[in-house]
Amino acid sequence: MITRRLILAGAAALAFTASASADDWKAKYPELTFAVVPAENASGVTERWTPFVDYLSKQLGVKVTLRIASDYAAVIEGQRAGNIHIASYGSASFARARLTGVKTDAFANDINADGSTGYYSVFFVKASSAYKKVDDLKGKNLGLVDPNSTSGNNVPRFELDKMGIHDADAYFGKVVFTGSHENAMLALAQGTVDVAANQWTSDDDSTLAQMLTKGMLKNADGSAMKKDDFRIIHKSAPIINGPYAYNSDLPEDAKTAIAKAFFDAPAKDKAAFDRLSDGQKKGFHPATTKDWDGTIELIKFVDALRKKKAS
Repeated sequence: MITRRLILAGAAALAFTASASADDWKAKYPELTFAVVPAENASGVTERWTPFVDYLSKQLGVKVTLRIASDYAAVIEGQRAGNIHIASYGSASFARARLTGVKTDAFANDINADGSTGYYSVFFVKASSAYKKVDDLKGKNLGLVDPNSTSGNNVPRFELDKMGIHDADAYFGKVVFTGSHENAMLALAQGTVDVAANQWTSDDDSTLAQMLTKGMLKNADGSAMKKDDFRIIHKSAPIINGPYAYNSDLPEDAKTAIAKAFFDAPAKDKAAFDRLSDGQKKGFHPATTKDWDGTIELIKFVDALRKKKAS
């Protein structure tokens, strides 16, 4: 005879089994590593990301460790080896990871203040210079970011090719990789380069805006530089915001929990979320790996340019 007591006991057993199953991944992964590539100095990255990583640890119920990668390649290789479980990618570096067989899946990207999910690659010059267009810069020095940077190398080369500049190294007097978005702007401010490629979403949402807020850019007399001290001479077509991606081999329960923690962040820990972008983002947008198929084609194009030059 089936009694109410038996039904309740059965329901409790099912609930316990489901709960235990959901927690199985935590036993296998008691610690997750979350890697980001610094767009600013390492201490700035730590201050920006630590509150959010602490929030993730609390929400997921396992320790989440922040790893500040030395460059984009380090994130790619870390995920390939399985040492990095969650990663903040640029669009081009994610495309490179996929092209080279890394098992990584996109699950989210940033939503801008205006609701869009893209940004631009721009060429900055100092406003005091005579340069108004790229044609004015032949023989001058160009500052790029990193070979795997979307806005700091791949899109700039694509844009230059569209202008008829198929070999940037031959057109400019010198092309230098500065290592980070901040370093590219520092090189421009200090006169090491005459033009710098960088990321830009709006006047208030860019590497330049963050650096000006922190007082990092100075004139020769030591006074703080302002937004009007820089000029954009070229802006690309919109680029999809880079993804947050987890290892494809993670258990599905873990993937679901990670994605939910991201999407819940603006409501559950607004302070930590706002710290990531100085309050310039609205939230995380659900994304899939296929959203970056177009970026893979861009990477193939840039690779073809490189091979053509080498041949």
